Amino acid sequence: MLEIRRLRAGYGSVEILRGIDLDVGKGEVIAVLGSNGVGKSTLNNNISALNRPFSGSIKFNGTELVGLSSVDIVKLGVIHVPEGRRVFPNLNVRENLELGSLVRGKARRAQNMHKVVGIFPRLKERFSQLAGTLSGGEQQMLAIGRGLMSEPELLIMDEPSLGLSPLLVEEMFALIQTINRDGQSILLMEQNAVQSLAIAHRAYIIENGAVAMQGVASELARDPDLRKNYLGL
Repeated sequence: MLEIRRLRAGYGSVEILRGIDLDVGKGEVIAVLGSNGVGKSTLNNNISALNRPFSGSIKFNGTELVGLSSVDIVKLGVIHVPEGRRVFPNLNVRENLELGSLVRGKARRAQNMHKVVGIFPRLKERFSQLAGTLSGGEQQMLAIGRGLMSEPELLIMDEPSLGLSPLLVEEMFALIQTINRDGQSILLMEQNAVQSLAIAHRAYIIENGAVAMQGVASELARDPDLRKNYLGL
């Protein structure tokens, strides 16, 4: 589905990504792991056309994304759930979810809403509550639910566990697995390597703007170099 080749990107004259190659297949959960500042959000922003790469190719189902607008990329089915949730705090839960189908999925809004509240039943209980008054975990559920309202072919999640309590982190990764079981392709950007490797099919470890390690997630989780250098085990 997603094919990234020799991607170089950054901000101004500062290069953050230094020749990234990455693939996401249909139905896969692909984890991109690394500490703060290695370029995970930069990668997301270039896929979604929030920034433009210096060079390289980003193809989705054979269509080159570099040069397209963010709206065009959403229409193709690439949906980005940003870091920090970024819900609309002065709109209620239902209104936030409905905005997810503004560009894509409007014709099946009711069916998609039913699906989303089936995954996140707490959101239905809070339909009329302002999004800004939700807990951090509930806001993250709302952000993911809003993304699902767009009928994504590829759902990009940027640090979904950030700022959540350990118990909510467990719940969030279980929900990501549930979403994937329905065939949803997911590109997961995370610092939480242990939990991400437990649910991903494959993973890429980013260091200094380049891919330091990649492979089957279960094998990487047992790799002694990764356990020592990235997991602290």
